[in-house]
Amino acid sequence: MAKYIMVGCDLHDRSMLLKIAVDRGKPRLRCWGACASSRQAMVNDLLRWATQLQAERIVFAYEACGFGFGLHDELAEAGIECHVLAPSKMERSAQRRKRKTDEKDAQAILDIVRAYVLAGVAMPSVWIPDLATRDDRELVRRRLAVAEDSSAIQVRIRWLLKRSGIESAPAGAWTGRYMEWLGRLVQKELPKGAAATLASLLRQVEWLWGGQDLLSAQVAALSRTPRHAPLVAALRRHKGVGVLTAMVFLTELGDMRRFGDRRQVGSFLGLTPGSFESGEADDHKGHVTRQGPSRVRKVLCQAVWSRLRSVPSERQAYDRIVNKDPKHKKIAVVARMRTLAIRLWHEGLAAQGVTPAA
Repeated sequence: MAKYIMVGCDLHDRSMLLKIAVDRGKPRLRCWGACASSRQAMVNDLLRWATQLQAERIVFAYEACGFGFGLHDELAEAGIECHVLAPSKMERSAQRRKRKTDEKDAQAILDIVRAYVLAGVAMPSVWIPDLATRDDRELVRRRLAVAEDSSAIQVRIRWLLKRSGIESAPAGAWTGRYMEWLGRLVQKELPKGAAATLASLLRQVEWLWGGQDLLSAQVAALSRTPRHAPLVAALRRHKGVGVLTAMVFLTELGDMRRFGDRRQVGSFLGLTPGSFESGEADDHKGHVTRQGPSRVRKVLCQAVWSRLRSVPSERQAYDRIVNKDPKHKKIAVVARMRTLAIRLWHEGLAAQGVTPAA
């Protein structure tokens, strides 16, 4: 009687390539489409095979990707144990990077599953957020993406003006007066091609600004719902932390109780230094890892700069690092970002009635 069926899946937009093994047996290769009907057929096939072999357990794994957690939900609903693996936590040799194929990727995932099932090696899995958190993330991430898109177009406009030999501009970029000045350039001063390009870019940026205002209002409404209101209020007690910063922090971290201590929070956010230690070099720290959600790091950076202007104690902590070495300004900012992140984590736990770890 078989005990385990283990599956490593290389998932793509239109296809799934599976490496399937029973206990310590030789794996076999199966290919499926990625549409809903093909996924259901794959699930039915695995369940049928498990029944025939009287397997005690099916363990399935695939790498996190743009497909999200839909496949995980379908497998879990069918009673199949599924793990979504973090690509950043999977080791890849230089040789494997040069000889990459879908089959080898599926085999590598199967090897991880086998090590987990048969030898108890930790699985490099990501945390699976609930459906409400996933939906909230969609809105908050879109609000950030629209702001990034509008900033990119503003940069294009500035470069267009430089290419056209226009370097002087009214004080206060992207104010009403500035936009009126750009409109006059379109009507009178620029050549025909540059004027048409600037007009197109202005239409885009104005449309994005309108979308950004609408999304900001929707994020604000979401922050007032019973699920988020107490946590947002707790986080906003810190100067520099607005509604958007609080919502980004909450939606990206999800259930803050899953972090055991502050070190795990800093590591998840990529705000802890990497280590390069071997042999006698046992105290060699590198740059911060920058792993985890970059969106959180971005809003934390903005919040820290706001706090440096308005919170004396924050400025003093920053200056203590910079005074030791004026080249360490970025290090000082990252240190304050990490401190702020941990404080927000403590505030969130306290708002949930949980005593934070040290």
